[in-house]
Amino acid sequence: MTIAGSILVVDDEATIRQTLASILQQERFEVTTADSGEQALAFLETSEFDALYLDIRMPEMSGLDVLEKVRASHPDIPVILFTAQPDLNSAVEALRRGAADYLLKPLKPAALIAKTHAILTLQRSERRKREIKAQIEGLQAELKSIESKEAEHSAQRQAPPAKDRFLKRGNLVLDLHARRLTIGEVVMNIRPTSFNYLLVLVRHAPEVVDYQTLVAEALGYQAEAGEAQELVKWHIHDIRRAIEADVHHPVYLLNVRGVGYRLVAE
Repeated sequence: MTIAGSILVVDDEATIRQTLASILQQERFEVTTADSGEQALAFLETSEFDALYLDIRMPEMSGLDVLEKVRASHPDIPVILFTAQPDLNSAVEALRRGAADYLLKPLKPAALIAKTHAILTLQRSERRKREIKAQIEGLQAELKSIESKEAEHSAQRQAPPAKDRFLKRGNLVLDLHARRLTIGEVVMNIRPTSFNYLLVLVRHAPEVVDYQTLVAEALGYQAEAGEAQELVKWHIHDIRRAIEADVHHPVYLLNVRGVGYRLVAE
């Protein structure tokens, strides 16, 4: 038989405890009874309960005192208080201290059962929301950690050592950290991909760099010779606009027809 939930009933009157336990057990609830606040608190230390029914007027320790201790140690357990003596002030105080509800004796079986199902349905919903929230927070923390590590690794891969930050050929200066081209004291506008091609040409200068090598080292992409030649053309034009006085008559970035390009910057 499936258990509908675990309930702790606390009342100093044995008849009340037995009656409530019988009603709830017929609805497939697992019921534990305690005859005092002290015994109830002891049960809570060793067992888990889905809800707590608590008489507000008991000797030694009142229901309100028990409620306060339960809220401090088990804040997620819903507590329903009941009493044979209606007292608006007690009801308000019970709710102020965190009671889920306040009922009057004698408790009607139908009302007790309905209240229990409603309380536990809400309790399960709140528990599930907390679980989902915890999962989301955990996933967000994991994602943040992964992104942080990826950014760190990327920076380590891309950023050269400080001593190798600047690459110079003639009056061309490439800042590998900022990825910026400077000619003399002037910063030149150049597209990021074009900067990659220029970097390859500078590193190989004054040797000829064939089309396929240019694409492979600038983009990390293996291309056929014809495709590589087409990929390079636009970026060579962009580089010439930055470094040549006349793009139609280049003197620094030269085309070796059918082979590739060479940079003469010394």
